[in-house]
Amino acid sequence: MDLSNITTLHNLEAAFGGESMANRKYLFFAKVASKLGFADLAKLFRETAEQETEHAFAHFQLLHPELVVEDPAALTDEQKKQIVSRCLSLAIEGETYEYTTMYPEFAAAAQSDRDNPAAAEFLKQAQESGEHADTFREAAHRFGLLKFIENYHADRYTEALEVLNGGQAVTRVASDDPQTRKWICRQCSMIYDPVAGDPDSGIAPGTPFEDIPDDWQCPICGATKKTFKPLEEKVAA
Repeated sequence: MDLSNITTLHNLEAAFGGESMANRKYLFFAKVASKLGFADLAKLFRETAEQETEHAFAHFQLLHPELVVEDPAALTDEQKKQIVSRCLSLAIEGETYEYTTMYPEFAAAAQSDRDNPAAAEFLKQAQESGEHADTFREAAHRFGLLKFIENYHADRYTEALEVLNGGQAVTRVASDDPQTRKWICRQCSMIYDPVAGDPDSGIAPGTPFEDIPDDWQCPICGATKKTFKPLEEKVAA
């Protein structure tokens, strides 16, 4: 397919984004319906979500025909490696954009909105404005945390690509010092850094993970403290 037409390219990207978003929304709706006892509706949402996935895949294949695999058996090992390398490169590109540009800009915008004079005026006038401010604070906090998560993802993809191309695997170990040992959520990859703490959740900077109350939850996905494990970091050469 000729993607030299910039309008068609942008439309395909928008269609892929729309179908992908629909998939995640419908899966969320399915969870809600299931919790409320509407099993048939939950099934409908899940089935439709799967169909939206197929739509998204079709659009993505047009955007990246180099990743379409018709007959794996007909490919050489080098060709397979090139395709997987391309997947990793795209993943690195996406994650890097998220942690260097997207989430930092979102965090700054959320902070700016929270301090907006109009919002301050609303805070004086109605309880609803207070709820909005809380939402903005949570959004800014989450975007800030997600920046580090996407950085971590990009690093892991980069390491995988280097190993795939014949490089040495990176050695990673968890710190022995509770004051500096980071912990990572096994559910969403949120990283708890004791140096920074989690002030928005009442955890002061300098608080080791072991000293966090047992009822503390991951600020990103709500997972319990038990879901976290020590983060293994790169060993300096």
